Amino acid sequence: MPLRVSALLLACCVAAMAEVPASVPAPVNFSVAAGDGGSWPRILSSMGVPRAAGDGGILVLTGAVTEPESWRRRVAQGAFLILEGASPVAEVLGIVSTGKRSPARSVADAGSPELDIIWEERIDLPLFEMPAQARIFARERWSGAPLVAGWRQGAGAVLWTAVSPGKRGYERFPYLPQALHELGVQPVAGTRSLWAFFDSSYRSRADLDYFAQRWRQAGIGALHVAAWHYWEPDAARDAYLKRLIEACHRRAIHVYAWIEFPHVSQKFWDSHPEWREQTAIGQDAHLDWRRLMNLQNPGAKREIASGLRNLATRFDWDGVNLAELYFESLEGHANASRFTPMNADVRAEFTSLHGFDPRELFDADSPRHHTRNAGGLRKLIEFRAALAQRMQGEWLDELERIRESRPHLDLVLTHVDDRFDTRMRDLIGADAGRLLPVLERRDATFLIEDPATVWHLGPERYPEIAARYRAITERPARLAIDINIVERYQNVYPTKKQTGSELFQLVHLAAGAFPRVALYFESSLLPRDLPLLAAAGSRVDAAFRAGPKLALESSGPVAVPWSGPARVNGRPWPAAGASALMLPAGTFTIEPAQQAPSLTVLDLAADLTSAAVDGRSVEIGYQAQARAWTLLDRRPARAELDGAPFPLQPVALDGGVWLVELPRGQHLVTLFAE
Repeated sequence: MPLRVSALLLACCVAAMAEVPASVPAPVNFSVAAGDGGSWPRILSSMGVPRAAGDGGILVLTGAVTEPESWRRRVAQGAFLILEGASPVAEVLGIVSTGKRSPARSVADAGSPELDIIWEERIDLPLFEMPAQARIFARERWSGAPLVAGWRQGAGAVLWTAVSPGKRGYERFPYLPQALHELGVQPVAGTRSLWAFFDSSYRSRADLDYFAQRWRQAGIGALHVAAWHYWEPDAARDAYLKRLIEACHRRAIHVYAWIEFPHVSQKFWDSHPEWREQTAIGQDAHLDWRRLMNLQNPGAKREIASGLRNLATRFDWDGVNLAELYFESLEGHANASRFTPMNADVRAEFTSLHGFDPRELFDADSPRHHTRNAGGLRKLIEFRAALAQRMQGEWLDELERIRESRPHLDLVLTHVDDRFDTRMRDLIGADAGRLLPVLERRDATFLIEDPATVWHLGPERYPEIAARYRAITERPARLAIDINIVERYQNVYPTKKQTGSELFQLVHLAAGAFPRVALYFESSLLPRDLPLLAAAGSRVDAAFRAGPKLALESSGPVAVPWSGPARVNGRPWPAAGASALMLPAGTFTIEPAQQAPSLTVLDLAADLTSAAVDGRSVEIGYQAQARAWTLLDRRPARAELDGAPFPLQPVALDGGVWLVELPRGQHLVTLFAE
């Protein structure tokens, strides 16, 4: 993020510094005290720690310093030092080189000893002796040599790595953010607007209230649920989904139906073999886990449309996500056994337009085989892309008709990226340039799916992807990005699945480039990453803490860890949960208050745009793509929405908390205490 401190933030910093000794900076920001800092700025920023304008609470030393003895005292007074390898400061602190070396390539992390952490290249590792108080966070797997160590000392702490973390900051030690966190570094703020995909197959015996609380703490504001499991009514499954939705709403989490056409459901596939999609070699299109149906058949379309209406109205969804509605496969026409659509209806339409059956393009004995007929193949590829866009428009129209009776529904279309990996249009028929003008006529979000072909590339791809889509849309505020957190098929290092600093950098850069970030999927996220996930998605540009005051500047809404009543920019603040304050984008000074407002907003399923207290009422401005589920610390007497009376139906929850439903859109609501 750009380093920029506004005049208000700087003024607060100067005033707050007068209240406490300047030698005890709190670790809410960092600075590079010696050397170029290497990749540490990337690591720290990705866990929500911004760079300081001057000396930070966390000091990175990757170069030579004068008076190394003085750094022992600075640590005791509150400095958090980051050191690499051998140095005079490290030696003063008890990290002594043995003069020996050993080959190293495999890492055993103390917090995740079962995880394979492999470096792309073996290095000749210098060996060190650690001070008695050091905690070893990571060792070389076979020799046991310490690689990452740290300890608390006085009011401060030290984190040391045997070698550089690498150019990107995650090539060697994925869990440096977790090590810093365990030493006491706390993120300044976190997001509450991440999306995550959910498949009940992985959570069949889950305590849904427990998971809803855990999701919210991790910054998740919406679940996108694999809805094909609920296509046909079933008492037990329906009851499970209703409990899930209720548990999420009690935590101010939206729930979307994730529709995966042309896959409908296992039962639909079994019941209608006559409507199954066909591959180019004439086989039923059961490809990977999806069982694809022929959406061009009039009978199938009528039956599926009826099922979609039933699904959308049987549950209390907040939105619907029409996802991945294009064709197989990532190998394109090169793999006829996976190439779709080749059902009779599609072939008849193509034949009527171009005078030949497209299956001939895949018949090795035909003069029209694609190796001899490049022009015919191009016609099929263009036809296929146009058909995908037509199908997306038709099913969006169907969802618009459903929304006429359920106006609170948000609509999302998930579409694989074809601007960064331009092969996607020919391979699967994805064409964002053709689709976006259609989507912009609707009130819907365009969720860009990161294709598997680029999962091995670095986090820097997200700003580039965002730039390419902003160039072809009139509504960049409704763009979103989907990050796949899965085992990758490419040769990747140091871990097969994104975790630790790599995951946090992915989320952090994506959140800086897109208004919304989605993760696939919630059960693939490693538990060790969850405490810092919300911080990775936050957009804090600057922060400073001194004494009881915290000043920060953020380019997006954030939740700031805080306990007790607060004043923000000198005024009572009504948007405060038990452990966090909600703030809109802007520059703020936070300090403790003597008493809480007469009514407090504990959580909000929306982006906060403003908040104020006026006697026994509170005023909240918000922007919500779906309903704004709102948690209050007491029952409101009445409400006004945009200046007009608004009927509320408060629902009592455990612990004296009340849940109210506010409408989607941009609004100003005034809540009056009894």
